[in-house]
Amino acid sequence: MRPAAILQNALLGASALLIAGAHFAADSDQNGPVLSAAVDFVGGNEDTSAAMVADSTVETALASLTRSALSAFTGVVRPLSRPEALESAFRSYFAFKAAHPEQVRKPLLYFVDYGLPNTAKRGYVFDMENMRLVDGPFTVAAGRGSAAKDGVPTKFSNASGSNATSLGLYVAKSTYDFSGKSGGKRYSSLGLRLMGVSTGFNDKALARGVVAHGAPYVTSTKAGRSEGCPAMEPGRAERILPKLADGGMVFLFAPDQNWMSRDPWLTSTAS
Repeated sequence: MRPAAILQNALLGASALLIAGAHFAADSDQNGPVLSAAVDFVGGNEDTSAAMVADSTVETALASLTRSALSAFTGVVRPLSRPEALESAFRSYFAFKAAHPEQVRKPLLYFVDYGLPNTAKRGYVFDMENMRLVDGPFTVAAGRGSAAKDGVPTKFSNASGSNATSLGLYVAKSTYDFSGKSGGKRYSSLGLRLMGVSTGFNDKALARGVVAHGAPYVTSTKAGRSEGCPAMEPGRAERILPKLADGGMVFLFAPDQNWMSRDPWLTSTAS
């Protein structure tokens, strides 16, 4: 069974349980990951049990989808900074898609492992519907506020002016004509606006102007530093970013314990 069908069947069952319980519930805010989407039922063990079963059903589906994706891609994504890098990306992708299917209009996921140095090919694009590699590996820039000129990024920030990479999950929005500066010279490339959905970690991306774009300081063998953008080679940006635009997703990983323990799409008890 295809991933979309598995997820749809599980969510139908979970939704039926939640709808049944909602007859006994007051209005409540249900925003956030599916893993914590059950409403706060008013009194009664039966209502609470229904919510728990619904969460369990969705959790089982997400775990199954994550395992399928890992089976399909683990052999082609090497090296990784941490074994859980891909698992984090896939779990977050499927959890967000389950909670907000209307926003995930394309099955593509742009993944970057920032636990690797700037000379490593640390970027990939996956087709999450057909479980196939679309592009990669390729070099990707990190923010100059996150890493020394050569090396592994170690500092991450959601703050304006930090010039740092922001970890977590993003929804790809529209493309536009990007203009930047490198080596004191202006350059133009294709840009892709990113909406951060990992609350507290990257949700200021749009306001900061953190985007995916092509840059001359990214070559096939080494990536320079951006102002926080996951920039790639200009030619690759022209090919890949239009495919991701308007409904694809981006996931930026690093072995940062603070982020890994608190990102809402990585934690089953998030809200």
